[in-house]
Amino acid sequence: MADAKKTTKKVVKAVEVKASGDLAKDLATKQADLLASRKSHRSGELINPRVLGTTRKEIARLHTAIRAAELAKQKESK
Repeated sequence: MADAKKTTKKVVKAVEVKASGDLAKDLATKQADLLASRKSHRSGELINPRVLGTTRKEIARLHTAIRAAELAKQKESK
């Protein structure tokens, strides 16, 4: 049996690198996209309904990144 090597890589996501102002702009854009997708889903025009779930997850990731930036800023000020 071959030995399975597990490698751990620390991946820095593009969301974490952006400034908080850019994150807020991205968040507003994603929220507007989600609203538009919901409207088109209700009217039956949305082709891929999985867009709704992925957009919600992206919004949650942006909220998490914004909160992490706020906590890092508070930690630096202490």
